Amino acid sequence: MVFNWFKRNKSPSPEELSEASETAATHRESEAPAEGHIPEVLEPETKSAETDKVAASPSDQLPELLPEDAAEKISQSSGGDDLSPPVADSAPPKSMFARLREGLSRSREQFTEGVGRLVLGKKVIDDELLEDLEALLLQADLGSAATLEIMSAVTEKVRRKELTDPAVLKKALRSALLDILQPRAETWAPEKGRTQVLMMVGINGAGKTTTTGKLAARWKAEGFSLVLAAGDTFRAAAVEQLQGWGQRVQVPVVAQGTGADSASVIFDAFTAARARDTDLLIADTAGRLHTQNHLMEELKKVKRVLGKQDPDAPHQVWLVLDAGTGQNALNQAQQFHEAIGLTGICITKLDGTAKGGVVAAIAKALPIPIRYIGMGEQVADLRPFDPESFVDALFAESKS
Repeated sequence: MVFNWFKRNKSPSPEELSEASETAATHRESEAPAEGHIPEVLEPETKSAETDKVAASPSDQLPELLPEDAAEKISQSSGGDDLSPPVADSAPPKSMFARLREGLSRSREQFTEGVGRLVLGKKVIDDELLEDLEALLLQADLGSAATLEIMSAVTEKVRRKELTDPAVLKKALRSALLDILQPRAETWAPEKGRTQVLMMVGINGAGKTTTTGKLAARWKAEGFSLVLAAGDTFRAAAVEQLQGWGQRVQVPVVAQGTGADSASVIFDAFTAARARDTDLLIADTAGRLHTQNHLMEELKKVKRVLGKQDPDAPHQVWLVLDAGTGQNALNQAQQFHEAIGLTGICITKLDGTAKGGVVAAIAKALPIPIRYIGMGEQVADLRPFDPESFVDALFAESKS
């Protein structure tokens, strides 16, 4: 069921957002209904399309999805606003490794196949080859810190004469890359028995809303109860997009009109989630550049408002990054982490870029777990980050 919560007569514009909403949130909390009372919920059917621009489409326009098959049947673009019903894929299902291998094809061509071209015809590992290898790693967006660590490991093996054959150089690179990635592999899932909040942040176009929907589909299929908060109140169609996901995976969505105060929406969503003993609230937020200080302050306000209900909330803050932005993704991660404190990173759109090396750059530069990586449009293409599988797919031999 998709619904609007605490419909306001007038929503403030983005320019009018201020600490007044935080004060209002505190006031609402102090006058909270008696325990066990759930405020009235306005169903979409009670409002006309003219007066409620964010009303959801009728549920009979979308096929029913059971929890166990939701993750395989939902089809959604990596960052667009397409709300068309899922289309069943007639092709045989691919294995998880096949999906990963296919998704990393462009990065593999840039990185590991590039290494193969470097060593082709070489009989020894000399200084010229090492210089070319260093340049290749930088071009593959591994970043200076990760490149330095990998080159140090390879050079040390060469110095000790543990590595003399250029043909097995890939093996040394694979080992060094795993050493960087493995410390950042840390799974997370909701807990039953208390309502947790996962706050999704990032710049416009990174895929926050789509990633939110895919995570909801995954955890709903695993038996967790969820509520989604449409905190992106500024981007056109963002609310409708999240409501579409709610319809598909049978998860309620708390929303207000475009231009509403994001902190207020998410505060109300947390109230609703706790009243229903929901396992997890996933709060979508508006996209913002990491350089826009005034918008970053709004995220801090959301955190403060949530903290008025639960000092530990939000329990998780995940940044969604578009792998195609390369080293700029690393800059985003650093500044978002400095501003609001990240507990996880999701890296999307790895299937559309040759810059998959940025995963290593982020893993080396920041002590933040990489939670999920995305390599396609299907829900199953968003998968928990597994360094072994990732490196195996990156170093997989090309098919002739």
